[in-house]
Amino acid sequence: MNEYMVMHEAVIRLLAFVGIFAVMALWEVLAPRRARTVSRRERWPNNLALVALNTLVLRFILPTSAVSLALLVEARHGGLLPLLTLPSWLIFGLALVLLDLAIYLQHVLFHAVPVLWRLHRMHHADVDVDVTNGLRFHSLEIVLSMGIKFALIAALGPPAAAVVLFELLLNALAVFNHANIRIPERMDRCMRWFVVTPDMHRIHHSWHIAEHTKNFGFNLACWDRLFGTYLAQPRDGQNGMTLGLQTFREPEWRRLDRMLAQPLIERRVDRKD
Repeated sequence: MNEYMVMHEAVIRLLAFVGIFAVMALWEVLAPRRARTVSRRERWPNNLALVALNTLVLRFILPTSAVSLALLVEARHGGLLPLLTLPSWLIFGLALVLLDLAIYLQHVLFHAVPVLWRLHRMHHADVDVDVTNGLRFHSLEIVLSMGIKFALIAALGPPAAAVVLFELLLNALAVFNHANIRIPERMDRCMRWFVVTPDMHRIHHSWHIAEHTKNFGFNLACWDRLFGTYLAQPRDGQNGMTLGLQTFREPEWRRLDRMLAQPLIERRVDRKD
């Protein structure tokens, strides 16, 4: 089982990603939540080129994957979770929950620390939110995030199978909750008690500072409620709110080279809440 995961984990993740991306992209065409500010032709090539670049950067810089590291730690019985005298299924579930909590806390950290916000704000500078925005992260942020994940895996010692499932869920739900899709309001209200929905996460991309510091969750919706960062609705409504930042709104900042240079640029907020 472990050898199978190492050999096929990348293929499994790729197939899952392509599948969820295709479904969400089609959903956006058939039932969009909001009208686009910018055409796909202008945004998608640069956003997807960044995804390809980040994949190459990770392969070049990091000698192993999160799953391979989990297998190594598991083989050596390392980490805190194996020390618990709990059933294996409970350890598995606990690992998923703790990994998701770590992603939530990391997201809060990247907003709170100025030097980290410089990297993360590129994700927020997109003036539309759709399936490609869920993948639009600066290369340095991707490397730092993977380093944090590696440290967490080494400390916790989660089952490798739990890491595989978590990576699949994280990729799938990041595409889902950034998608520009319409979900019936009643269904959305029920879903967001359990998972982060597009309407819930879209508020996090509002240009109002008080709103893009809410709804940090990616997978489980409980963390924002528990830590007091949950916001049910934006002040201007889902269709009326302006997405992106108050700066970096000019067309040139949608080019790949300008996106990568963005952390080096100092910009003051030009509009107060």
